[in-house]
Amino acid sequence: MQRRNSRIRSFHQLTTDALPAQAPVVTLFSGGLDSSYLLLRLVKAGLRDIHALSVDLGEDETSEQKQEIADELGVQLHIVDGREIFANDFVRAAIVSQAVYLGTHPVSSTLSRPLIAQFALELAQRLNAVAVLHTANRSQNTLRRLNGALELLNFDGAYGSPYDLEPVDRQVKIQELKEFGLAQMSERVVSGDSNLWCREFESGILDDPEEHAVPEHLFRWSARRPEAAQDSVDLRFESGIPVAIDGVRLPMVRLIEELNQRAGAFGLGRYSGLEHLSGGQKVLEIREMPAAWLLLRSYRHLESAVLSAETIREKMHLEQLWVREALEGRWFGELRLATQSFMDFCAGPVTGIIRWRLTPGGAESRSFEADRPVYLRDREAWEHLSVQSELSAVTDA
Repeated sequence: MQRRNSRIRSFHQLTTDALPAQAPVVTLFSGGLDSSYLLLRLVKAGLRDIHALSVDLGEDETSEQKQEIADELGVQLHIVDGREIFANDFVRAAIVSQAVYLGTHPVSSTLSRPLIAQFALELAQRLNAVAVLHTANRSQNTLRRLNGALELLNFDGAYGSPYDLEPVDRQVKIQELKEFGLAQMSERVVSGDSNLWCREFESGILDDPEEHAVPEHLFRWSARRPEAAQDSVDLRFESGIPVAIDGVRLPMVRLIEELNQRAGAFGLGRYSGLEHLSGGQKVLEIREMPAAWLLLRSYRHLESAVLSAETIREKMHLEQLWVREALEGRWFGELRLATQSFMDFCAGPVTGIIRWRLTPGGAESRSFEADRPVYLRDREAWEHLSVQSELSAVTDA
């Protein structure tokens, strides 16, 4: 039997000698090529109590598509709606921390992976599962984020990805799934990851950083709409949390969804960037994140309106520390948590409204309105008052 608290790193470990056929096994399931192929291999290995966990964070794949694949393979599908927790706890933390990787793109899977791992652990404990499996490979930072989260959450079973030491060619996966009756997998030309904060593409036709023209049909939120000539958007924050659009209070999930559509209509929020792997190599990732584009800029403006310059300078240094710890799989680690405390403290006075005018390809700020501002609204009046105050102090002395 597979040793408890051990790491799964290859398909050769997925046998009934290592994992008893009747013992529950939890796999993370997105409905994509890699996770469908892992389920197929588990079925072929003779395991009989397979539980595919899909955490809905606002992704592209539908529940019907996932259920169809699970039924075809004869595994039990669990779908958990994690959108509210993701938005209120993880995205909120990223907004107040200005979580942008090396100034190139907002982080995304860095936020979703620890939450998915948390849900996987809860299901595994409920089922008394002997293993939690995922599909990250060596060219994906998800590998250390999921493994790191499961380790820090103290899962006592086996966990990991069989793709770690045993990569499988894309065409091999497609062919084996097709032979089993899942021919729809042949339509996948890139690997995708989506949630309500981000739609991301990588691999496949986007493998090469030196040639990565993205087919326009892959974009959904940021596909420009000819009828979108201009728009005005007012964003209100309270203690660092975005709470309203144009005076209408919305829960975080709906607020992000609306901004993805309104800002995306003008082609805003597209990012391309290189992100490092654990060995220092870089891989290309393409993103569309219209809501993140607008919310992060809005937050920085409002933050600047209420915090001192010295506080913001130190915060900007710690922001990259926060990003590093979260990105490296230490979301539940003490350093990320301690840094978050500082970020949350700084968010306390960040209350007010930022007004934007959106136009095709750009956005102009129209108003910064903080509840407790440190900015001047009348420089000349302030200068006269400042001079008078200084002269009075000299006279009194």
